[in-house]
Amino acid sequence: MNTPTRSDTLTKPMFNVGPSLLRLRDMLVQKVLPPVVILALLLGLWEILCSSPTAALPAPSQVISDTWELIVNPFYDYGGNDKGMGWQILASLERVAYGYLLAVVAGISLGVLVGQSTWALRGLDPVFQVLRTVPPLAWLPISLAGFQDSTPSAIFVIFITAIWPIIINTSVGVRNIPEDYRNVARVIRLNGYEYFTRIMLPAAAPYIFSGLRIGVGLSWLAIVAAEMLIGGVGIGFFIWDAWNASMLSDIVLALVYVGIVGFFLDRMVAFVGNRVTRGTTQS
Repeated sequence: MNTPTRSDTLTKPMFNVGPSLLRLRDMLVQKVLPPVVILALLLGLWEILCSSPTAALPAPSQVISDTWELIVNPFYDYGGNDKGMGWQILASLERVAYGYLLAVVAGISLGVLVGQSTWALRGLDPVFQVLRTVPPLAWLPISLAGFQDSTPSAIFVIFITAIWPIIINTSVGVRNIPEDYRNVARVIRLNGYEYFTRIMLPAAAPYIFSGLRIGVGLSWLAIVAAEMLIGGVGIGFFIWDAWNASMLSDIVLALVYVGIVGFFLDRMVAFVGNRVTRGTTQS
């Protein structure tokens, strides 16, 4: 019988690394580390290029020092439009929520109609193709004239911006439903509601959520631009007001917040889409 030697004991690991820890390590190395390294390099390059007193743009260190109050207290309220970054973003998100939800309902409904009906496709598709090329801000004067108020005008701009990718992707998804699925629906005599929930929605869901992701991104882009013109509380107006006051550090911080919020909106819609498509596939 062999007894372990001192060298064997030293070479053996003191503990076994579990599979969950290995997965966590791999995730950190493969997904977290690369963007952190790239971000650190970009910030370092930015700091070097803008550290000169004659630089036109503030360096990251200057941005942090100039906007420290906005960072540590984003929900201050000094009355009027003098509100923290948190209130500005919430005001913009509220407008986006109303306009985007309206676009989702109308866009999916029209997309199903165009995808199901050849007559509707021939009649409405040319109109959609013309209207979707109009820049979002070009609708703002018309909406201001029609609604006589800035908030519904901004909501309308969000709606008219987000609806086109939802319509197009939904109609493409409906038209691409396999003919075998339609034949099965005829054989088992599904009614309209059953066909929509059991055949059409599961088959077209990936296309629909692709349109929803594009739409939410365009909504966030459009509201920032629209708020620069309509004024009031909102992240777009905050950026424009900071520009008029020559506060470049505030603008940089606002752009960072805009990017982060846009990223989370996209991830949120993608998460819901993955859950829905996975559920419809399993069912």
